[in-house]
Amino acid sequence: MELKLPLSVISQVDVARLLRELNGLEDFFIGLAARKPGTPMQPPRLSRLLEQIAVDNQHNLLEESSRGDLSAKLGEILNKAPLLHISFAAEPSGRALESILIWLRQNIHPQVLLAVGLQPTIAAGCVLRTPNRLFDMSMRNHLKAQEPYMVQLIQGAADGSK
Repeated sequence: MELKLPLSVISQVDVARLLRELNGLEDFFIGLAARKPGTPMQPPRLSRLLEQIAVDNQHNLLEESSRGDLSAKLGEILNKAPLLHISFAAEPSGRALESILIWLRQNIHPQVLLAVGLQPTIAAGCVLRTPNRLFDMSMRNHLKAQEPYMVQLIQGAADGSK
């Protein structure tokens, strides 16, 4: 069964963080088995995100097999999930990023991950890069495509004809 990712898992960094947290939990249980009974040991704190993924995908983090299965699925996502690079002129709002991610996971792939960057030179809009395509939806690209028309307008205004 394919792992359902919450919208708060956006990038490979988020998946790697979840894997580290899961490995820390596994280390805790290994250490717990090696200690004498009755020895106090502080369990690691789990993030809401790890708890949410476990609940959404019916994994019990107290069971070794369930932790192993979840770890394997997260590792597979980290290595095989589609990764799209998207650059904005300014930091996107959380709501905008969430809307983009919802659309991508519904229409492209349910486990798509984003690498979000800033590129102030694009002025407005965004640039989306996949492994084999580039989609430039920036104001810079739009204005560059309109350059001949803008030159014609300026020449017409300078000549007084328009």
